[in-house]
Amino acid sequence: MINTQDIFNIKTEAQFNEHALNVFQFQFKNNRTYRSFCDLLYVHPSDVKYYKDIPFLPIEFFKTREILSSTDPAECTFSSSGTTGSVTSKHIVTDVSIYEDSFRNGFKDAYGDIKDYVVLALLPSYLERNGSSLIYMVNDMINQSNHPESGFYLNNLSDLKSKLEELDARGQKVLLIGVSFALLDLVEAHQFNLKHSIIMETGGMKGRRKELIRTELHDILKAGFGVNEIHSEYGMTELLSQGYSKGHGIFNCPPWMKILTRDPEDALTIQTEGKTGGINVIDLANVNSCAFIATQDLGKITGNNAFEVIGRFDNSDIRGCNLMAL
Repeated sequence: MINTQDIFNIKTEAQFNEHALNVFQFQFKNNRTYRSFCDLLYVHPSDVKYYKDIPFLPIEFFKTREILSSTDPAECTFSSSGTTGSVTSKHIVTDVSIYEDSFRNGFKDAYGDIKDYVVLALLPSYLERNGSSLIYMVNDMINQSNHPESGFYLNNLSDLKSKLEELDARGQKVLLIGVSFALLDLVEAHQFNLKHSIIMETGGMKGRRKELIRTELHDILKAGFGVNEIHSEYGMTELLSQGYSKGHGIFNCPPWMKILTRDPEDALTIQTEGKTGGINVIDLANVNSCAFIATQDLGKITGNNAFEVIGRFDNSDIRGCNLMAL
């Protein structure tokens, strides 16, 4: 068994490598789909000494297989959003406390104590369906903040405007987390000059608006909210950890998560920093499913475990909470 608390105490590159190799061995042994994938590549744990050499499972497998490294019963199943009739990803979670530990520690690592913030959520498209891992996370953040004024907003934008201005006027730190189209709706209806609020977009127009490149979206939101930077969250159904950007589209990972990029023409070749390629994610919190995932996102490593998301592969569907496609 893997001690997940040790994972959340990773401090060094050597510790990350050790834990990654341990998780790889565990999942090779216990995850039937991942084992078959590794066998097809002729990769065995005895041959792997460094985390960059571990095989990355294509994220599409979450649409067609049960990706499990545990025989424990499911505590919940997260599902991705999708257009009508499309096949959605399913992430079966056998221990939801690991997810809670991951996003709680990840937020604290990036922003400090959640109790310092009033958390306001503008996520209408996610509230309108079941199985959203983002809603699960934000609902927990609202509860953990322990502020009676924290909460979800749907279409009551005038109430949200009043609450934002009231909280900001008294110097209360606020985290407003919202899907891109809803944040645009808000600033088109109301203008702000916020001094104590973090505006965090989770990406995705969800078919409600034309997709915008990140810089265009952020410029509109910065002007509308009167803030210097727009923050972003990088997460997805298939992961239990998130990256956060505090501006300029540069994301940072918690110590138990790493981003690598693969050659777009050769999926088995890991690139050096600074080159644009397919984003591979190591999320060691994903111990009971698969921790090594090849996504359909395009990006590049900018150094110090930081990365930039640039777009998506052309042949993949645009999904909700992780980016705007170019």
